[in-house]
Amino acid sequence: MFFTYLRRELRRRRKAALVVASGLALGIALVIVVSSVSSGMEKAQGKVLQSLYGLGTDMTVTKAAAAQGDSGRPRFKFDARSDDSDEKQISDRVMVQGFQTLSAKTVGKVAAQDGVADAVGGLSLQVVKVSGQFKRGEFKQDQNGDVVRGAEPAPQGRVEGGGAEFDVNSYSVYGTDVTEPALGPLTSSKITSGRTFRTSETDAKVVVADASYAKEKKLALGDTVTVKGVKYELIGIATPDSGDAAANLYLPLRQAQKLSDSAGEVTTIYVKASDSQRIDAVKSTIQKNISGTTVTTSADLADTVSGSLSTASDLASSVGKWLSVVVLVAAFLVAGLLTSSAVSRRVREFGTLKALGWKSGRVTRQVVGEAVVNGLVGGVLGIALGLAGAYAVTAVSPTLQAQLGGSGGGPGGPGGPGGMVGPARQSASKALDVALTAPVSVGTIALAVALAVTGGLVAGAFGGWRASRLRPADALRRVE
Repeated sequence: MFFTYLRRELRRRRKAALVVASGLALGIALVIVVSSVSSGMEKAQGKVLQSLYGLGTDMTVTKAAAAQGDSGRPRFKFDARSDDSDEKQISDRVMVQGFQTLSAKTVGKVAAQDGVADAVGGLSLQVVKVSGQFKRGEFKQDQNGDVVRGAEPAPQGRVEGGGAEFDVNSYSVYGTDVTEPALGPLTSSKITSGRTFRTSETDAKVVVADASYAKEKKLALGDTVTVKGVKYELIGIATPDSGDAAANLYLPLRQAQKLSDSAGEVTTIYVKASDSQRIDAVKSTIQKNISGTTVTTSADLADTVSGSLSTASDLASSVGKWLSVVVLVAAFLVAGLLTSSAVSRRVREFGTLKALGWKSGRVTRQVVGEAVVNGLVGGVLGIALGLAGAYAVTAVSPTLQAQLGGSGGGPGGPGGPGGMVGPARQSASKALDVALTAPVSVGTIALAVALAVTGGLVAGAFGGWRASRLRPADALRRVE
């Protein structure tokens, strides 16, 4: 009886039911689109952060900021030769990024802290290569000067030509712990040619090059790459998954330490927490138990993201969510008022049903049932509209620009010694273009269904309350 009456009434009042369902559908669709776009923003920010320190890294540990003297200035020495040789001279200066290092033993201390699943050290270097040659000038003699009687004329003239011409080339090198391939900046790139390091190549003279750098320098697998006079065999070419590569060249950690005279030292420790919900607690534990360090989490870096990505993210998380809440509340109220109005127009009907023996609870259940069906229909329409909107955003894939730590490059800033040093220093000042997507999760669909049912119950509560207050005698005296 319940379902028969329900089906008949919905069919008889399908226009009113469609209006209620459409209002709920718009609110639910807006919630789905805003939620999916917000999820896309988080994914885009994740790509930006991943391009800095690699997949799976929850935080980094670096040496606390300290005042820098003049020791960090690169100095180059060239021979002043007295012969006629114009031989080309080359001088490499390998510098530690940020000039701040930690003892490699600190990696073990960090790994032993409560809540740390894994920790690995890395050494970020900057190589400045100066090459060129000195050219001797030539003396051009001029015999047109005054001549003194009885003496040979003194040669007169000028020096022409000569001078020096030097080329400066700078590139980044990252020393990676080959025994821990699942953590660190190299994990943000995919080996597209050749192979990555083997765990046994802890001190091998092999190198992996970034794809863009290899193309610029016309490097191919098997070629020799020379860094500070040491030759390395190119075994692989890596392409970053998103953004820029962490470094131009990747070497085994021991080789990087030898090049920079930094034996037993690292610039950055990459940490993976055992529980993503305890990252702040792990950060506090590390800072408390290991003095002289600065811990930077992905959340800290996310706060420094600027550009159109940050602006769009703020709009989606603040304006978008509040707008969806307002529209959803308005849809619920409209659905409730329309249902209540429909009950007012059905006074004679409900009065007759009560006169025939229907209890107030049965009348209320009938009204609530109709409203819930309207809500479910609105939910289906809203999910369809929401999926269409999310698909449209993903199909268009608007490009957003992100800049990480662009305003802070000094000590303590995201790009300085107190923040993300190493590969992050190089990438932090670069703008990254990220394509926006709008992924729809199962949780979002479940939320939409819950909202549809809630909207039906809210509308039914309005109408049921009105219906339950009707008295048969008063209802039968009214004329539609």
